[in-house]
Amino acid sequence: MNALYWVAFRTLIHKEVARFTRIWVQTLVPPAITMSLYFVIFGNLIGSRIGQMEGFSYMEYIVPGLIMMSVITNSYSNVASSFFSAKFQHNIEELLVAPIPNYVIIAGYIGGGMCRGLAVGALVTMTSLFFVDLQIAHPFIVVTTVILTSAVFALGGLINAIFAKTFDDISLIPTFILTPLTYLGGVFYSLSLLPEFWQEVSS
Repeated sequence: MNALYWVAFRTLIHKEVARFTRIWVQTLVPPAITMSLYFVIFGNLIGSRIGQMEGFSYMEYIVPGLIMMSVITNSYSNVASSFFSAKFQHNIEELLVAPIPNYVIIAGYIGGGMCRGLAVGALVTMTSLFFVDLQIAHPFIVVTTVILTSAVFALGGLINAIFAKTFDDISLIPTFILTPLTYLGGVFYSLSLLPEFWQEVSS
């Protein structure tokens, strides 16, 4: 029976990966281009006037945050759109009546979202190498953090899709929660520059 579950899990992963790689021009390329614009505009143009931030050049300072931002948004959006599309097209019923437990279905969708998030994160990381000499002091901690963050936000996308009634509901969380948190989370500035109240809000 465990072998059956493993086949189901791999099939779901394969389906999700095939889904976003089939339209890679829409799913993988735009984030890399967007982050390149961030690097050019914020890193080169604005960063040259800001100078150093927390002992690093401004470009070096924003790169980790931009990589994590791409991982978060893509892990979330992949699962949210995929699962809700399955609900909307009534494909999810085929999974629910299959002889596999719900946790395998959940793991499959989350795994697919993580694959997209990590793939985009890798692309953004490679893109950043054209702009800055990226150095990682603790690779294991960084990789673990990226993987766990991707899993958490992929799960968030699944929860959003489960409760969403329309396609508009899918965009509520990214628009009113993820985007504000991105700009309040210290990606483009040090939290120490904020007043004490907003430091508490951001952290």
